[in-house]
Formats: sequence, structure tokens, C-alpha cells
Amino acid sequence: MLFKSPRGTKDILPQESSKWQTIESKARKIFSLFGFEEIRTPLIEDAKLFARSLGDFTDIVQKQMFLIKRETDTFVLRPEATASIVRAYVEHDLYNISNVCKFYYMGPMFRAERPQKGRLRQFHHFGAEAIGSANPFLDAELIYLATRIIFELGLSDFEVVVNTLGCQSDKKKMSVNLKEKLMPHKKSLCEDCVSRIDKNVFRVLDCKNPQCKDIIMSLSWAQAHICEDCHKHFESVLAALDTLGVRYKIDPLLVRGLDYYTRTVFEISSKELGAQDALGAGGRYDNLVEELGGPSRGSIGFALGVERLLLALSAKTEEASKTLLDCYIIPLGEAALKKSLSVLNDLRMSGVPSDLDYLDGSLKARLRRADKKNAKFCLIIGDNELAKCTGILKNMSQSTQEEVLLAELVNKIKAKV
Repeated sequence: MLFKSPRGTKDILPQESSKWQTIESKARKIFSLFGFEEIRTPLIEDAKLFARSLGDFTDIVQKQMFLIKRETDTFVLRPEATASIVRAYVEHDLYNISNVCKFYYMGPMFRAERPQKGRLRQFHHFGAEAIGSANPFLDAELIYLATRIIFELGLSDFEVVVNTLGCQSDKKKMSVNLKEKLMPHKKSLCEDCVSRIDKNVFRVLDCKNPQCKDIIMSLSWAQAHICEDCHKHFESVLAALDTLGVRYKIDPLLVRGLDYYTRTVFEISSKELGAQDALGAGGRYDNLVEELGGPSRGSIGFALGVERLLLALSAKTEEASKTLLDCYIIPLGEAALKKSLSVLNDLRMSGVPSDLDYLDGSLKARLRRADKKNAKFCLIIGDNELAKCTGILKNMSQSTQEEVLLAELVNKIKAKV
């Protein structure tokens, strides 16, 4: 029987993993530049955590969570990271360590969705959470941080959309207003959206059904429900984004479907991705820390999808998928193999990425293997070279070669690469 990876999951093969490493290393560098520290939370959490934080009637809780039942406990494979990080922040009293805690994370998330391009059941996020301040400039910093990472990865053609949901009181007014506007169109909405009107009306705004989208776009919309304090907060966010040089578009219908969001929400999208065009999103969740048992703390975060970024970067990251070996050693004979082991160790201990050909065959076949490894140089050692303590160093891209002393090999390669 031939086993395959479960539907909606994907093996990350060696020829692809270097792309992931490139993205992750660049992201880590920028997170550190902005003063964020890494946090790692478990892949499984108590199922009640997400029902409490995301909302009982969100699609994630209703349809998309992978449940694990063990005796009287019900766990879930984490569908997102924010709730887990806030849980850790409260559980470990991290608010006593720093007034403002800035975390970043990387790792897999899980949702039982219908798999399609850009949407898997196991997918990967990296993101940031800043907990401890309601300052609007922090909103702008997080949005700028997300765009900085995307730009540094090599994407420039992306769009930032922002909006404010206001405080919890504003959201209630918005919910009532939205229901009133949708009721005359109820018979024309899809079955899911009809259910959402009563359970979580904001989810209607995210529906991908063309007819529902047309109805949503036809709604006249004003932000009269936003209170003065929240309006001032949003104006300060926009002014800070202008100062930071972030180009953005305001969309009053951008809400994000999770219950914990308040005030600023944002989404970053790319035309390279087609229908599933979101690279990432985020927003404020000023009440979540307190709802999960901690003190009242203003907070904001975002997540970027690694698979989505790779799709958008597919043409530009082709080179990153190649194995980067500086030297590939081909020993000709048993004695040469023994010597090659010590040469290989010297190269690696000196920081030169290297490998050894362990298979037999003609020199031509072994050079082809070196080429498949994308080695910059190939070192050939035979009996003649052993007698002189030398090797033949072949430049694979230029098809040139020279005899070098093995004692000088490390410096020779370092000078050339």
C-alpha cells in the first residue's frame, strides 16, 4: 500500500526547504530589529480557549477546528496563534516582567477547510503580537513591520487595507446597523450568510459567494457608529502610517471575522495570488487579555502566511531553492576516500559548506552528481594527488581547474567564494 500525506497537507522537501529558511531568517532579523522576542506555544490547546477568544459562532470554531478527545479532555490543534500567546502571557504573569511585551512566532496552524491553492489544512504562519499598550502609534508600527517584512522578502506589488471597528460598544452598533441593511436582501444571500446574520453578522462581509459580494458592495456605508475616542485613535494611526511612508486604502467593510478584534484592523493582499489574495492580516484586540483572566491590556498583532508568500514569490525565489555547496569532494580510490574524510571535516569546521561523493562510478557521472548538488567547486583526489598532498579544484560554473595544496584548500575556496 502506498501511503500519501493527508489531504490538505504538504511535505516540505529539501529542494523547497531552503526557500522557507530564507523567509524565516529574514523575518527573524527584522523582528529582532523591531525589538520583538520569539515565543513558542504548544500545537495543542484546550478547545475552550478558542471558543472563548474567537467566538462560538465563528467559522473556525463551528467548522474548522481539529478536535482531539482524551477521556474528559478536549484539545484542539491550534487554528491560529494569538489566543495561544495571550494564554501564555496570562498564565506566566508576563505583564509583571514588562509593561509592553513584544513577541514573534513561527509555526504550523490547522484548520479543517476545503483544500485549495493557497489554503491548506496544515499551513504556516509567522507573526507578531505587542501586548500592553493602546497607543495608536503601536498600531502603525505593527502594520509597518508587516509591510517591511514583505518588502524585504522581495514583494513590492501588494496592497494594505485598513479600517476601524471601534470599541465593543461601537461594534454592537455596527452589528445592528449591518443586520438592518442585510435583512431586505436575506432571500438572495447564500445559506451560510443567512445563518451568519443571526450568529455572526460580520462574517457575511467575508463571503466569497459572488451574489453575496454584490449585495455587500451595494450597501451604503458610513462610520457614524464609531465613537469620538475611536475615531481619534484611527486618525492617529493613519497619520503615523503617513509618517512611516506606508501606502494604504481605507475600507469601511473590512472587519475581520474574529470576535476579539477591536479598533484597528488591516489586511495585506497581493494580485499574484488570485482569489485567495491575502498575504496576511491583523488588528487590535484590547479586551482579550482581560477576557482570558489577565489585567486590562491594549494589544495588537498580525500573522503572515508562509505558503501565500511563497506563492507570490515563486518566480523570484527559484534560486533560493538550490542547495548551496561550496565544495563537493570526489575521491578516486580507497586511500583517497580516507584522506577525503579529514579534508571534508577541515572544510566544515572552517565554515565551508561541503559534501563528499560516497558512490562509485565514472568521473563523468560523479561530476554530474556534483552539478546536481549545485556545488560551486569540485575537489578531485586520486593517487597522484595523494602523493603530492594536493587535489584538483574544479570551478563548476567556469569549467576551469587548478591543482591546489590540501593545506591551502580552505583559504583558496574562501578567497573564491
